[in-house]
Amino acid sequence: MIAGERSGDFHAAHLMRELKQQDTAAQFRFWGGDMMEAEGGELVRHYKELAIMGFVEAATSVLKFRGYLKQCQQDILAFKPDVLILVDYAGFNLRMARFAKEQGIKVFYYISPKIWAWNQGRVEKVKAYVDKMFAILPFEREFYQKFGYEVDYTGNPTADAVAEFQPTADFFERNRLEPDRPIIAVLPGSRKQEIEEMLHEMIAILPGFQEYQFVVAGVTNLDPNYYKHFHRNGIRFVFDQTFDLLSHATAALVTSGTATLETALFGVPQIVCYRTSLLSYTIGKMVIKVPYISLVNLIAGREVVKELIQGDFNARNLLDELRSLLNDADYQARIKAGYAELREKLGQQQAAKKTAELMVQYLRAS
Repeated sequence: MIAGERSGDFHAAHLMRELKQQDTAAQFRFWGGDMMEAEGGELVRHYKELAIMGFVEAATSVLKFRGYLKQCQQDILAFKPDVLILVDYAGFNLRMARFAKEQGIKVFYYISPKIWAWNQGRVEKVKAYVDKMFAILPFEREFYQKFGYEVDYTGNPTADAVAEFQPTADFFERNRLEPDRPIIAVLPGSRKQEIEEMLHEMIAILPGFQEYQFVVAGVTNLDPNYYKHFHRNGIRFVFDQTFDLLSHATAALVTSGTATLETALFGVPQIVCYRTSLLSYTIGKMVIKVPYISLVNLIAGREVVKELIQGDFNARNLLDELRSLLNDADYQARIKAGYAELREKLGQQQAAKKTAELMVQYLRAS
């Protein structure tokens, strides 16, 4: 299995757990993270070594990227798996799909790469190299059908995880938070490149909201000391407790990614934020083919939440938008109505379990 980032590690770990239920003799070797390692098997390389964000950043890391590809290819040949299971992480995983297919190894893909957003020509690679695709967004099945490729929509694992979540009783006490002050959740991402771009701007507006406590969702795959230069009076940090944080939040500032969907499923009004290098953004504008960047708006097919992107992502706009989010009851109601539509479209299908059942079924039939 190959997962190249934190969210992929999370979803791959749940899939591994369900695969073990379906096949008690299953053995795993993987490139992934701590959550996958906790499920058993052998972690070969941690995803934090692979994390690259943006077009320019990827280009400047090309030699390291090629080295990892070669190492992974050698690792696959040595292990001789019954199936290679790829989780998102398109730039790396589509190359590995081609290699595995050329070696006669079956290839399954869980969580489709976002080729519907840009470089739709990659569909031909998916058709050529991926035996079975397991999609987690409802519109992806129709997207692939346009190219004559049938995929399995197995439900959304984020929706399942939120539905199953039970809040921690002592969350406020354990994190030294004030139970009587409403929380604004700040979700800056899980990679250093994202956090550097996003977090300073997000917390700069704190003086305008003194009656609220700003709580940042940190991640332990980064050194906790890394967050120290973001500390300000009134800022609090919690680590690996994003769901707990969202279950108590009044509003949220969220870096575009899976976290936007998590925030919506917790019913928290949010502002979606994103900024990258100017060159990466310029290239992205030329190749990205979708009208929104957040999963919330993409799944809904319309603007449910405000997106502040690149130049629009600044303290002035954040301040104005957050004030509207907190004080305009009609605005809050419209967002929450959009969230209800979102939940209906996603459904509750136990995505990891359904995917594991189909994977084992397909393997045994081959």
